[in-house]
Amino acid sequence: GSHDSFSYWVDEKSPVGPDQATAIKRLARISLVRKIMKKWSVTQNLTFKEQLEGGIRYFDLRVSSKPGEIGQEIYFIHGLFGIKVWDGLKEINTFLEQHPKEVIFLDFNHFYAMDDSHHHFLINRICSAFESKLCAVECVEYVTLQYMWEKKHQVLIFYHHPLYQEYAFLWPGNKMPAPWANTTNVHKLLQFLETTLEERSRYGTFHVSQAILTPRVKTIARHLIRGLKNTLVHRNLPMILNWVKEQKPGVMGVNIITSDFVELVDFAATVIALNDLLLEEDGSAS
Repeated sequence: GSHDSFSYWVDEKSPVGPDQATAIKRLARISLVRKIMKKWSVTQNLTFKEQLEGGIRYFDLRVSSKPGEIGQEIYFIHGLFGIKVWDGLKEINTFLEQHPKEVIFLDFNHFYAMDDSHHHFLINRICSAFESKLCAVECVEYVTLQYMWEKKHQVLIFYHHPLYQEYAFLWPGNKMPAPWANTTNVHKLLQFLETTLEERSRYGTFHVSQAILTPRVKTIARHLIRGLKNTLVHRNLPMILNWVKEQKPGVMGVNIITSDFVELVDFAATVIALNDLLLEEDGSAS
């Protein structure tokens, strides 16, 4: 999985998003401030298509309306506005049309400046983009690749808002817990990932291990121009990747792992390779 999957492009000319504090919104009237924000808002370099081609199958999505804009258009957001959600969904659907056995998870977990009419607009967009590819809510343990292939489903949508109850194809957010370490320290992060794996629900939910470091205000203040990638990610990714290599998948282990800048190391290939351990278990069992 990728963290803030859509953030490969953010619009430094647009107003700052409603996910930011009032003080930041005031500061961001200065265009240089928005340029600096961009360095800290971008957590991926690859487009959806490039991420999909690189093996990413779980997408972490935050969305917002644009306050003051006429209509109900919804955009991706991380400090600054990204592309329209509709354009992202179409790009993902094109990949799925070309690869009918691939299955993806779209996790809509943060909503900003959205009332019920915005939600219905977005949900209709999701429906229009994927149609029969959408997998209705089911017991998690039933949802194998075989199950998805037989039903010709390719998309699981997780929707962290009460309106999920009105649509059969919206999975509740609590089926996709993603504990957040909220630290700049890689050792604390890895300890947190270990602890949350031990506490993970054994049945009935998926589970996201967020292998990401989060800058504090003072981190940004000290390294304004360098940005997230050069300050936190480059230096710590090798240690994070080593932790991934030591994991085992399955009920007692990792499920979905997300990272920033997924192309900087062979992150996707390393996570995918963990599945070989499951095959080895199956082989020894039979």
